[in-house]
Amino acid sequence: MRPFRSVLYMPGSNARALEKAKTLKSDALILDLEDAVAPDAKSDARDLISSAINGGGYGARYLIVRLNAFDTEWGQDDLKAIATCAPDALLLPKVSTSHDVQTLATKMDAFPNYKNTKIWAMMETPLGILNAAQIAQSSPRLEGFVLGTNDLVKDIHGYHTPDRAPVLTALSICILAARANELICVDGVYNDIKDTEGLRVQAMQGRSLGMDGITLIHPAQLDTANAVYAPSQTELDEARSYVEAYAQAIAEGKAVAVVNGRIVENLHVENAKRILAQAQAIAEASD
Repeated sequence: MRPFRSVLYMPGSNARALEKAKTLKSDALILDLEDAVAPDAKSDARDLISSAINGGGYGARYLIVRLNAFDTEWGQDDLKAIATCAPDALLLPKVSTSHDVQTLATKMDAFPNYKNTKIWAMMETPLGILNAAQIAQSSPRLEGFVLGTNDLVKDIHGYHTPDRAPVLTALSICILAARANELICVDGVYNDIKDTEGLRVQAMQGRSLGMDGITLIHPAQLDTANAVYAPSQTELDEARSYVEAYAQAIAEGKAVAVVNGRIVENLHVENAKRILAQAQAIAEASD
């Protein structure tokens, strides 16, 4: 169980940012060739990302490269150039149908270096949200969803609100599709890098909905994301008590346990074990 509490976008055209990323407390990095890179810098960004990944030093951080879409003049060149460094995953923007993922998977098959590279899908269009279930089943390479809430709000002609009511349905649809197919699902960015409390509130909302983590646009947001998406000491203590009490109940021939007046069944124990495994994975990734 690899943690994806914090997934930080880094511009692929910024060599200093790529180097700094090796020291940041981010579970995953999205090295960006798309929105964060100007058209005349795309080629240099490919070379910088390939050199950075091949150079190593990123430790346990999961490395994702966001390509340009294949209906642009840059997508195919991105795919060819990044094959030289074989990141953990490729992130495809504006996925609207299962065909989009299948097209990328087929293209990747032509490059031996991509043998173990996964696909992540940006879920940021109305059609993509409506097709989330089919997209989630589109390819064995598909590993995760990344919510692109800025593009989604724009496309539905909505507004950014503190409660995120305009996109809650979309978030839930993607989470359901991801969980039904054992995919990772991470939330969209919080745009105000100075508003730590606003970020905390959004991250808490995302976690309560079932998100695995949140995408970030600045290193200053890392501590908040990592704290919110990690099990608290209270959660860990409760999880251990559930596992221990249920094991004792089973040993005594009982089907349920009682902890602090609450009935504990197998479903509660399964969730408790997931929380404990998550904490263990975070600890191992931090070593």
